[in-house]
Amino acid sequence: MRKIASDYAYTLCGSIRPLKRPLIHVGDDGKILSVGQYRDEDLSASDIEYHKGTIVPGFVNAHCHIELSHLKGAFRQATGMSGFINQINQLRESVGPEGRKKAMAEEFANFSKSGVVAVSDISNCNESFPFKKEYQNLRHTAEDSLFPVYYRTYVELFGTEKEDAPSILEGGQKVADQATAMGLDASVTPHSCYTMSPKLLEITARRGLESGSISYHSQESQEEEDMIMKGSGALADNYRGRGLSTPPVTGGTALEYFIDRIAEDGRKVKGRINLVHNVVISQRSIDRAKEALESPFFTICPLSNIFIHRALPPVRLMMENGLKICIGTDSLSSNLILDMVREMECIQENFPDLELGQILLWACSNGAELLGKQDILGSLEEGKAPGIVLMENLEQFRITSETKSSRLI
Repeated sequence: MRKIASDYAYTLCGSIRPLKRPLIHVGDDGKILSVGQYRDEDLSASDIEYHKGTIVPGFVNAHCHIELSHLKGAFRQATGMSGFINQINQLRESVGPEGRKKAMAEEFANFSKSGVVAVSDISNCNESFPFKKEYQNLRHTAEDSLFPVYYRTYVELFGTEKEDAPSILEGGQKVADQATAMGLDASVTPHSCYTMSPKLLEITARRGLESGSISYHSQESQEEEDMIMKGSGALADNYRGRGLSTPPVTGGTALEYFIDRIAEDGRKVKGRINLVHNVVISQRSIDRAKEALESPFFTICPLSNIFIHRALPPVRLMMENGLKICIGTDSLSSNLILDMVREMECIQENFPDLELGQILLWACSNGAELLGKQDILGSLEEGKAPGIVLMENLEQFRITSETKSSRLI
């Protein structure tokens, strides 16, 4: 058993306010035995580990493409979605297999050390699977600097031509089956409205929801919205210029288009649906999602959105509607660093009225619920094994450029 003490802790158990003088007893299996408070004289006990700073539960990265880590520093910024797609098509295979594996290995280790306990990760191939298996099966000891991390893999599918839909789904399912055979939780998932024929979107979403959840890039840019609502804009021109089919013009929002493809008989769509990015989400879209989806989550990736679009989601609108917000890093093709603390810093800088506890709720508790792991992760609570993370160099409960995180348990 370990006894961990610090200046403050965000337990996220019914409150987003910090607990002063926390003392947490943790079993050898990582489960929390008790959460209390210490007295000054308690710190003289030799078996209490005191850490200066603030203790929080482990982070859940709600959206990542870790297999794209080899693209760090390769992309131009502020190109919009059309420009970004051109770059991904040009540069994705610009590094060989060994270089890709080396870049991934570094990011897997960084997540483990910095306090990420779970990741909702997008895959297009099987290159990341051995790393995921290794980290899920990791058994931490006092001498180790690495900790286990749970990975939920979504094999993402693309394809704009209707006739290709069955074969694309079959190929993606084979990749997901490879992950499952290695002991990983995995399923197919649709990418977005603009990269898929209506047929492929429909059959992929329904197949993925058989596993209980899917992940979907939603309303990431105004270009996406224009393509669906009006059939115009840079993204529509890009696809037509390459001789690819574009989705039908509906006059509705991109999120409405997605929901219309997967909803049946007016019943709510069951399963956890991770709607990622939400840069141009509107009240109209939110109302439709609430009406039609049983368990939607709304993940924001602020540094990626700034990188590509110089824009951020309407966080206050999302909060006013009581949406379950999560936080992700996206990939190193659209970010300079994969670091949950830097994402939270960006949110706090741009929405300064938000309390740190609120942001941590998104980064920990909501992410755990997104992955169906809320009974284990997300809060410092007796009986859970959420990981224990130390945040150092906070200033009056605000993240600064000097703030860093490290995993203790």
